[in-house]
Amino acid sequence: MNTAPENPDASMRVAVDPARVLEIGAECHYHSGLIRRPVSSRGLEQTKYQVITNMKIVASATMLLLAAALFAQPAFAAGDAAAGKEIGYTCLGCHGIEGYRNAYPSYRVPKLGGQKAGYLEIALKGYRDGTRKHPTMVAHASSLSDQQIEDVAAYLASIGGETVAEGGTQGTSFDKAAACTACHGQNGISVNAVWPTLAGQYQDYLLNALTQYRDGTRTDPVMSAQATMIAEEDVAKLALYFSRLKGLETTKPD
Repeated sequence: MNTAPENPDASMRVAVDPARVLEIGAECHYHSGLIRRPVSSRGLEQTKYQVITNMKIVASATMLLLAAALFAQPAFAAGDAAAGKEIGYTCLGCHGIEGYRNAYPSYRVPKLGGQKAGYLEIALKGYRDGTRKHPTMVAHASSLSDQQIEDVAAYLASIGGETVAEGGTQGTSFDKAAACTACHGQNGISVNAVWPTLAGQYQDYLLNALTQYRDGTRTDPVMSAQATMIAEEDVAKLALYFSRLKGLETTKPD
């Protein structure tokens, strides 16, 4: 007669490797999220790259949303160019002289011939209201009413814009300027009245303007954020690129 085993479960027993148990348990914890797998240096680099890419996407999306908001702004009131001439003729004492330089910091005063009235109005109000800092410009703009600013902007926009009107440089591109062209135009000629044309502007003026946006001396909802994303070594390259395009001219009295 067969003798039954003392333990009825004895026939079900298998050899167990303790190391394998730990390995299986670890696998379960990996999948459950209780512990994490070690990350290789390559994985860390990939994660860092993904984070930077996501930050750039968010920043670009923010810039585009702000740009869209500006596109939705109502049209600027048309100023009286004749009335603006009576006030704005003094502007040509600096802006009407080719290569005229600001004393300190040293850079050439910007060309205005070809700029749109909407942008000139924003700039003058910025000097009047404190978002732009320049002793001479603040002194000129501080006493101007909204209507007078509109008139001066209309006058300055009415003279010296032949090159911009002809379309400027065609078929140009620069990879570092891709974000800039969304607002300032593929060839540096603005696609909206509230944004400045950059084509043909003095290189040192553009460099100074970008520097001011980056350090907070000049503020703007779009440019203050956008300028901080430009790599330090690309700031001068962008200023040089736009300065070499056909566009703005030194404003000459009519």
